[in-house]
This record gives sequence, C-alpha cells and structure tokens, in this order.
Amino acid sequence: MNLQQLQYIVAIDRYRNFARAAEACDISQPTLSAMLGKLENELDVRIFERSNKSVTPTTAGRKIIRQAEKALMEANRIGEIVTEEKGRVEGSFTLSVGPTIAPYILPKFIKRYRERYANVDLMIHEMKADNMLDALLRGEIDAGIAISDNVRHGVLEIPLYTEKFCVYLSESCWRKLPVFKPENLEHENMWIMREAQCLRDSAFSFCKARAKGHRIYEAGSIETLIRIVDENGGFTIIPEMHLPFLSDKQRENVRRIDGDYLSQRRVSLYIKEDCIRQRMLNTVTDTLKAFMPEGMLTEGILKYGIRL
Repeated sequence: MNLQQLQYIVAIDRYRNFARAAEACDISQPTLSAMLGKLENELDVRIFERSNKSVTPTTAGRKIIRQAEKALMEANRIGEIVTEEKGRVEGSFTLSVGPTIAPYILPKFIKRYRERYANVDLMIHEMKADNMLDALLRGEIDAGIAISDNVRHGVLEIPLYTEKFCVYLSESCWRKLPVFKPENLEHENMWIMREAQCLRDSAFSFCKARAKGHRIYEAGSIETLIRIVDENGGFTIIPEMHLPFLSDKQRENVRRIDGDYLSQRRVSLYIKEDCIRQRMLNTVTDTLKAFMPEGMLTEGILKYGIRL
C-alpha cells in the first residue's frame, strides 16, 4: 500500500466514476482499475461495489477512504512545512468562494492574484457554506470564503470584511424619501434572496419576521431581485458591492438605511484548525487589500494579515 493508491481510492470516492477519477489522477482508466484491484487484494477487502451504473464504497471502504484522506493530508503537510520554512510562495492552492460573494470579488481577485503569484497554481470552486466546510475537512480545498458564523468543529474562522446592505426601491415605491425607513414600507412587497440575505446577522431585524403581512418572494440572484422590483414594485436588499453593477437610472432607486436595523453581512476566511500555510493564506488577504473598498476589510487583516 502506498500514497498513490490512497489518492486513487479518494478520487474514485469523490467522483463515483472511474473515467472521471482516472482523468483527475492523470492516468488511464484500466490503470486505475488495476491499482484498485491490487489494493483490495492486498487488504483482502472490497473497497467499492461496482456496477455498470454506479460506484459506491462498501461499509469497510468508507472507513478506509476516510483514513486515506487523513493520511494524504498529513503527507501533504510535510511539503507545506518545507515550503513555509524556506519562505517560498508556490505550489497548488484551492480556494472556495460562496456564490453570493463570488460575483463581487472574483473578477478582480483572479486578475490580481495571477499577476502577483505566478508560481501558485490557483484553483477556485464556488460552493455553499456547508459544502465548503465538508470539503475543507476532507482536504479537498485549502481555504474558503463565506458568510461569517458558520461553525464546525475543526474549522477556524478568520473575519475578513464587513459589507453594508442598501435598499433598492422600485420607481413607484416612496422615491421621494431620502433614506429608507422600514415603517414606511410595511404595505409594500419585500423580495428576498434565498440563503443570502436573511442569514444570522446578515440582514434586517424585520427580515426575520416573515409572518407580519409582507408578501415575500424568493429568487436566486441579486440581478433577478432587481429586475423583479423594477417590474413588480416593492423593494429588496442589495449588498454594497453590487452598486457598481447598477445603471445610472437604477442607482437613483438606492437608499441608505436609517435606524438601528441590522444592515450588513460579515464575510470570513475558513481554514482547518491545524493549517500551517500562513504565507499562502496571506496571498489571499494581500490580494484583497489591492482592490477592496476602503474601510471594508477588518483592522486586523489590514494591519497584520493572517498569523497562525
């Protein structure tokens, strides 16, 4: 049994398909099948049940795969320790970014990251928070950027920035008011985005009271919400970093928030508690510093970056 064989069974479990797993491991499918068979013979146990339509781990196989993931993560740490000690920033780095955050930071992030860190093989996946945390613990990604306060044992959360929310009103919806006051709009339709705006501290206090007569509709993106408001009236909540995406006419419909309502979302970087790649993690924060709006990044990130 060797590390290469462990990589193969982890890939088969991840893709549940021999062709895709072989492609990910950069080997032929017959070679992958042969190496799996050799390992199963050596251990005298069947790791996967195979049929023409599916590949699923056996009960024993699931335990072996979990242990293989741990062994591979520990083996990779040896190379990470050497790289950190030599002060180099190179190798592969896999980052997850939440789907409600990605449109606002990724275009500029990717451009600046590639300019600054040409020796890093950067891979970015768009994942929801739960999937990101699972992937992080399995060693499939190195770090994730998501809404704050996602708690998971074994995961460390590092606050990155705080983004304010604004209110986007339809043209017929109290445009004469200079600021937004929720009591002015109790009779209006409030349109919200599923899994994005009403999360923990990420929204208005009245957003949590859905049974008070507001007609609430759920959409899948900020762009969809804005178009719904333009066509149907009412209002929605949009993040500050979406403002540059609006037309000049649409910006006339934006209002700041007046009062003590929760109107911001906090965004954090998530890593495993035993992560040692301090230099690599700081490539993320240093890149964010290059383009994030002034006053948005946390004071600790601005002054010290990430210290493990």
